Amino acid sequence: MSHHHDDHDHSHHGHGDDDHGHGHDHSDDIEPALQTLLWKQIDFESIRTLNETETDQGAKVVEKTWPQRMEAEPMLESDADEQLLMFVPFTGVVKLHSILIRSSEDSSAPKTLKLFSNRDDLDFSTASDLQATQTLELSQTSQIQDLPVKRSLFGNTYNLNLFIEDNYGDDVTRVFWIGFKGDYMNLNREPVEVLYEKAANPKDHTLVQGVSDMASGTKHGM
Repeated sequence: MSHHHDDHDHSHHGHGDDDHGHGHDHSDDIEPALQTLLWKQIDFESIRTLNETETDQGAKVVEKTWPQRMEAEPMLESDADEQLLMFVPFTGVVKLHSILIRSSEDSSAPKTLKLFSNRDDLDFSTASDLQATQTLELSQTSQIQDLPVKRSLFGNTYNLNLFIEDNYGDDVTRVFWIGFKGDYMNLNREPVEVLYEKAANPKDHTLVQGVSDMASGTKHGM
C-alpha cells in the first residue's frame, strides 16, 4: 500500500471552532454522557493520523466538542486507500469505557476498527501484523455509535491507536467525529519529578523511581 504519511505541523490550535454552525447545538442531548466524556484530557497537538488527505484532519475531528459532533466539517478522509491509523495521546492515564464515532450511511463508513493501547510505534505494517488490544465492528450509520470496550484491557491507558482496517466498499473512508468516554486518573502519572531520600551525605542519596517511570515500562511491553 502506498500510504501517504503527512508530517504534522501542529498548526491546528484552533479551539475556536464554536462559530461553525450554531444551529447544531445538541448540548442538551444525553447530558449524562458528558460526565464521562474525555475531551480536555486529550493531547490534541500530539495527535497524528496516517493516510489522511490533509494534515491535521484527524486531530480536528477529535477536537470537535460535544455540541459540534453532528457537524459535517471538519471531516477526516483517507487518501491512498480506505485505511486510516490515528494515534491519540492523553494528558494522563485514563480508564477507557467506550469509543464514540460518527461516520455515514454510505460505503465510506469504517467497518473494522482495531484498538491498540499504549503503543507509540505503530505504522500500517505493524498494525496489520500485531494482535489488537480489541477489535470493534462498526455500522453504516450517520448516528453516533457508542462502542463499549473491555474495560479490563484499557484500565491504564495513556495513549490509543485507532486502526480503521476497512470500510463498506468505498475507495476512501470518511469519519466526522471521534470521542472517548472514561475516567481520568492524573495521580497515576505522578510524581513526575525524581525524588531523593534524605541522607547526611549527598553521595549516599538513593534514587527513588517515580510512578511515571514504572508506567512507562509497560509502553512497549505488549
